Amino acid sequence: MHYQTRSRLFSVVVASQVLLVPRLALATDGYFSSGYGMIENGRGGASIATADDAMGGANNPASMAFVPAWLDLGLSAFMPDRAAERSGNAFGLNGSANSGALVFPIPEFGYNRPLGDRWAVGLTVYGNGGMNTTYPGGQIPAGHCGPGAPASNLLCGSGTLGVDLTQLIIAPTLAYKITPQLAVGISPQIAIAHFAGQGLQAFGGVSSDPANLTNTGYSNSVGAGVKFGAQWQALPTVSLGVTYTTRTTMGALSGYQGLFAGGGNFDIPPSAGIGVAWWITPSLRLALDDEGIFYSDIKSVSNSSTALAPLGSSNGRGFGWSNINVVRIGFDYQAMPELTLRAGYNHSGNPVSARDVTFNILAPGVITDQVSAGFTYQITPATSLTFAYSHAFNNSVTGPTNPLIPGGGTDSIRLMENQVGFALEIKL
Repeated sequence: MHYQTRSRLFSVVVASQVLLVPRLALATDGYFSSGYGMIENGRGGASIATADDAMGGANNPASMAFVPAWLDLGLSAFMPDRAAERSGNAFGLNGSANSGALVFPIPEFGYNRPLGDRWAVGLTVYGNGGMNTTYPGGQIPAGHCGPGAPASNLLCGSGTLGVDLTQLIIAPTLAYKITPQLAVGISPQIAIAHFAGQGLQAFGGVSSDPANLTNTGYSNSVGAGVKFGAQWQALPTVSLGVTYTTRTTMGALSGYQGLFAGGGNFDIPPSAGIGVAWWITPSLRLALDDEGIFYSDIKSVSNSSTALAPLGSSNGRGFGWSNINVVRIGFDYQAMPELTLRAGYNHSGNPVSARDVTFNILAPGVITDQVSAGFTYQITPATSLTFAYSHAFNNSVTGPTNPLIPGGGTDSIRLMENQVGFALEIKL
């Protein structure tokens, strides 16, 4: 492929993915995606010790040293089903709602180019994760949220209730083979965030900046972090991998300084993982990852929703999320020379405790178990098509209504997800 043609293609692909940022929404491993890349999604997201495509900037930068010249182009449809309910409130502030906005496109792009026998460069563009809820208003009858109050949403605000947070990562990658079996890699993580919140007017009295709390439209921020990785072909049939991603420091979300702790701060938390891949037979491979996501490092995510400091202040209320551990296990089976079948399972800790359910009506990231399946079909020696499907089982959390909603009661949130997608892989 001619250099200028490739350059134009890269520009179009990256630009198209940036334009899709407003419609991304994921919430499986907390609000991170369960996997990055269609091949990886087919086997539960396990990827730290494998080198199958050009998605190393998202999975393990070192893997790019073992991948030939490669181009990945993919698109998934993500379909979450989320709902919230309150019962037993002494003032009648009860109701239930299902969130709208049911289908979200998720693009992926990966490119890798070896430079001699040891070096490789690449670029990965992917949706890191996010959260989206869009509950219609009017569940609570007029007058119940206060004298003269109109019919209100579940948090006693007016109109639609919800948030829309998306995070797109652009990750250039450099990998180097120390030996033919051992590689290291580094991938700067350039992040673009997009956020809007609505229906939170009732919290104006407990915000440090009520004018920048809710219904201020979409706000964008840009930030940066770094992903490091190493991968070792320990035996002909066994490879090992490790990764560490630093905290991604983001700019403040203008218009929401009175919502998120730290004056509109919403950094991306650090993470660390270890993986192993084992060819049990020449046609059957097992991949296993264990990853920690450190939500407690980000105050706007981890501060308790029952904190006394005003919203938007350094110690103000957050979502109360705790750190989670994620285990991913997957299988690749070479059924025929041109057909590879996949299956996987992902188990994640639940970051949301019963104490914080009310605030997490906005962000019900409570999924703990997911299964997936997929295949790759070799169309030509240089071109293949990959399909992946995943189902995250319905999970719910119930807890006492936050004291900011008078009258007590019990709140419940639930989430279920499906995702289906295709990718085209081209060896260059």
